[in-house]
Amino acid sequence: MNFVISVVNPNMAPKMNAIMQTLELPLSIELIGRGTARKNVLDLLGLSTHEYHIILTVADRDRTARLIEEARKNLYIDAPGQGIIVATPIKSVGGGKTLANLNAGRPTEGAPEINYNYEIVLAIANEGYTDTVMDAAREAGARGGTVLHGKGTGSTDAAKFFGVSIASEKEVIMIVAKSSEKAAIMKSIIDKAGTQTDAGAVVMSLPVSAVAGFGVLDNN
Repeated sequence: MNFVISVVNPNMAPKMNAIMQTLELPLSIELIGRGTARKNVLDLLGLSTHEYHIILTVADRDRTARLIEEARKNLYIDAPGQGIIVATPIKSVGGGKTLANLNAGRPTEGAPEINYNYEIVLAIANEGYTDTVMDAAREAGARGGTVLHGKGTGSTDAAKFFGVSIASEKEVIMIVAKSSEKAAIMKSIIDKAGTQTDAGAVVMSLPVSAVAGFGVLDNN
């Protein structure tokens, strides 16, 4: 099973949701985010807006591949400015009934074959420090990211452990990077925007088992 993250322009979101319904994916959550790319990168990618819709779903290996195939055919996801899709493997699901529902009653599969060509770098930073995080990431080769706004709910003990205020307004910056660049990006963020700074960024990475929409990045 994969946790599939689709980042698309607002006008493409209804089409992506329609594809997910056709594939009978039972779980679909749509969020609003904004991009972090600078104007020259937006021009390169053919983007005219910083606003994106992030659609989250769960799919087995076969339907992940079909979702990407349909997005390529109907949303032209590999064309500049249309969006990206990344799938990260789910290690476990709580309860057999939940797994059956997520998989629409189909037989479950084994562990996914993880493609480490790409990884997702997640940086959870204090509100207002997205530019600080992204400047550090760009210095190490990152091209852009997507930011979601949220509020921390950590305990007092967690706040003491990290040395930052957990229960405050937060920004989650999601950067999809080549695996060969991931370590340098994370180190740059930690050094320049980590928990020892006002940005207070906590950084982690997730493996990616499937990707689409990155052709323009590979070519540049």
